[in-house]
Amino acid sequence: MKMQAGTTTAATTATTATAAAIPTATAADPVGALSPRQVAARRALRHGGFWFGGGILLVVVFCAIFAPLLTSADPALQDLGQRLIPPVWAPKGSWTHSLGTDALGRDYFARLLYGARISLVVGVLTVLVSGTLGTALGVAAGYWGGRVDLVVNFILTIRLTLPVVLVALVVVAVVGNSLPLLILVIGLLLWDRYAIVARSATQLIVGREFIGAARAIGSSTPRILFKEILPNLTGPLVVVTSIEMAHAILLEATLSFLGLGVQPPLFTWGLMIAEAKNQLMFRPYLIAVPGAALVVLVLAINMLGDALRDATAPEGRA
Repeated sequence: MKMQAGTTTAATTATTATAAAIPTATAADPVGALSPRQVAARRALRHGGFWFGGGILLVVVFCAIFAPLLTSADPALQDLGQRLIPPVWAPKGSWTHSLGTDALGRDYFARLLYGARISLVVGVLTVLVSGTLGTALGVAAGYWGGRVDLVVNFILTIRLTLPVVLVALVVVAVVGNSLPLLILVIGLLLWDRYAIVARSATQLIVGREFIGAARAIGSSTPRILFKEILPNLTGPLVVVTSIEMAHAILLEATLSFLGLGVQPPLFTWGLMIAEAKNQLMFRPYLIAVPGAALVVLVLAINMLGDALRDATAPEGRA
């Protein structure tokens, strides 16, 4: 009876301590009643980079989707009688072609709007390919370790020895330069950061108590991977996604500038820069306009990723 009373007293004390450790919503600490997602959302809404980067990215996406509503000009229509018309801020410019026309008489404002579509498609689909491959390899290496980890590290080492731009140039030049192939090639070259981050984070998570508890109650390996590990990788992978999306857009622009990227009748901002390189000394706006658009888009993506990183950080830097 004494042992039972002692056990009851200990259980009561443990319950009281546990209840005291659970954050509750009070007037002094209203955040305690919020879920981690709600806390991250509040941090993001207070972050200036979230509003600035997200606002610019939203404007670019809006212009790309609703380009037919923003201009009636055909971006592929050639009119040699209207070639090289200066933009509206130049002495002979007009609002008919607000950003002027290129060497073939195509409206530059329309090409800028429609060109954003391909750049965004390349960025999004590339991170889907590279993110899926890299995260899968990284999680497998971090969770199982041993020989699996050795094989993944060997593949990762080979990948890190390959220069991305050079390999992309060789593959596209030999196989072809269609848009699907371009996305696949870039995606297969940008998975290494996903693998490194996912592997390191998974190794830390596997040793946590909740993983051991999940195994103790008989949870299957797929359930542990998809329900316990992957949700805890969201923060780090968001940062990697922002970096790799910007990297993919710049890499596509580089390949297009070198003539091995997207080919006409499709066009991107990188191809617009390539087509205008002969006019650099005479009409620099033909390069400055798509170049500035690339810089602003990449900056917005990086700022948004940095804000999401701060919002999901455990220490709450935001």
